[in-house]
Amino acid sequence: MNTPAHLIFGAAAFARPGERKVTAAALLGALLPDVSLYAMAGWHLLVLGTDARVVFGQYYYSPEWMAVFSVDNSFLIWGALLGFALWLKREWAVALCGAALLHLALDFPLHAGDGRPHFWPLSDWIFDSPFSYWDRAHGAAIIGPLETLMCLAALVILWRRFATPLPRAAITTAAALQLSPVIIWMFVFGN
Repeated sequence: MNTPAHLIFGAAAFARPGERKVTAAALLGALLPDVSLYAMAGWHLLVLGTDARVVFGQYYYSPEWMAVFSVDNSFLIWGALLGFALWLKREWAVALCGAALLHLALDFPLHAGDGRPHFWPLSDWIFDSPFSYWDRAHGAAIIGPLETLMCLAALVILWRRFATPLPRAAITTAAALQLSPVIIWMFVFGN
């Protein structure tokens, strides 16, 4: 799924009005599984000037990048951290780990040919889904609009839950980001 969708679903599942620490943790947890990709790809694209086709066609699949993805995209690591958070009874930590696990659960069935090793350290196996959130050859023409409809429903929930201006501005921004992946991909691939 697109990162804005992860933020929207993580917030809808775990953010709480009046509990900034929990809400911030939910947003951070929804983002963390993608941070390494943004850092590595951003470094290559923006600093080194590496062509996007090289970054996403070669480096993304390299053993070095997959080694990083295996840590921040591991159901086992995030599951253990969630268990620890529950044991400690820390609501913010539960929100962080729960949102990260939700991110992984939503990503797992939607990566055709570009999945990650979600069961590290026990396995380097990568599920090759028949479905993709971005590749039209694997159903993205259906999955993309469904993702957006589900996001809009979650945004309505968030809008009702958060009635103050700052959260509503963030909700509006998230809606705009979710509705503009075409612009983002045009920037990334320069088409």
